[in-house]
Amino acid sequence: MLHTGEQAGRHRGTGLLRMSAFAPALPRALLARVVVVLGLSQIATWGSLYYSIAVLAGPMADTLGLSRSLLFGAFSAALVASGLASPWVGRAIDRLGGRRVLGGGCVLGAAALGLLALAQGPLTLFAGWLLAGLAMAATLYDAAFPALSQLAGSAYRKALTALTLFGGFASTVYWPLAWYLEGAFGWRITLGVFAAILLLVLPLLWFGLPRSFTPDTRPAGETSAVAPAPASAGGPRFLWLCTAFAVSAFAISAIGAHAVGALAATGLSAEQAILAASLIGPAQVAGRVAELVFARHLVPVRVGMLSFSSMLVAMLLLWAAGVTPWLGFAFALLYGVANGTMTIVRGTVPAELFGRDAYGSIMGRIARPAFLAKAAAPLAVALLLADGNGYGLMALLLAGIMVLALGAYLAAVRSRG
Repeated sequence: MLHTGEQAGRHRGTGLLRMSAFAPALPRALLARVVVVLGLSQIATWGSLYYSIAVLAGPMADTLGLSRSLLFGAFSAALVASGLASPWVGRAIDRLGGRRVLGGGCVLGAAALGLLALAQGPLTLFAGWLLAGLAMAATLYDAAFPALSQLAGSAYRKALTALTLFGGFASTVYWPLAWYLEGAFGWRITLGVFAAILLLVLPLLWFGLPRSFTPDTRPAGETSAVAPAPASAGGPRFLWLCTAFAVSAFAISAIGAHAVGALAATGLSAEQAILAASLIGPAQVAGRVAELVFARHLVPVRVGMLSFSSMLVAMLLLWAAGVTPWLGFAFALLYGVANGTMTIVRGTVPAELFGRDAYGSIMGRIARPAFLAKAAAPLAVALLLADGNGYGLMALLLAGIMVLALGAYLAAVRSRG
């Protein structure tokens, strides 16, 4: 159970930018600038390193004479590399600050995209994606959240929600941009343009984020619903939370790769399936806006319960859509809202349960199993479908997975250690 007034972690003071969990926020105007800078970087990094493959995979595979399964296998390898690197990146953020690590990740990402633009076969393809995986670990949400935490203080939750609103538009911006550039100039030039964009993000981060911010200690008498000591992030509570996020990441990744096919299999026409799938992105943004406006009076762990439960109901709606196809639209809307708020939950609940001292390390350790699960899901579901099993079985399987995720989350919330 959570206890109001329990001490959060101690301020350890080691490293260049090690922050107190209860630092006061930056002045409002400066914090707004930080959120905008990090938000623009999230659009650029998510779009370039993660979402662009959905558009460019076909042309890349055709030019290189490779199967799409091999190309997506290289992308899965990138996610594995990202998961393995995440704890190291988190510790680097605690020690060096988000400004340096995120900037370095952009340089690494530009190098990775440049290598992919020059790829001639499987060797350079895998090398490029493995490098991109390392860049993802140093630039995406799991790096941006602790970087923001170092500066936002007590305004962290609201600032994080605002940051995720930017990230929600990454696919909206980059899918049409990648489609246009590939059609006009080819995929190699497209990747080169995306590499150049990441290099432009570097000075944005370098000059847009404060070089340092030394907080005061927590005001006397201030309380918060947190568990004691980040050092306890290794007991049963931490393991249950890692399990919850990893298992849900498997389901989310599976939907990301197979949503259109699953919706089309319900009986919807191809146009209707694409329309339904296109609702997921706006619903994610709507969910984050709702969290900002309506759920701010709920503690993050309660929002987490709603998110995990809604995701479970969404999977059941996808299964029921096999009998009543219009439920596919209800699935897309509810799934989008749940997935949108889940991103916020992943950034706020660990802070509530373990405090924000050494927060980069905590987020990095949570990210590792989630990235590994995310990498395994598309291939695992593809193998399930290749065995002749339909999307209905996939939906039931994902519903069962979300039951496990919800159970693990509740165990984490109720655990004392």
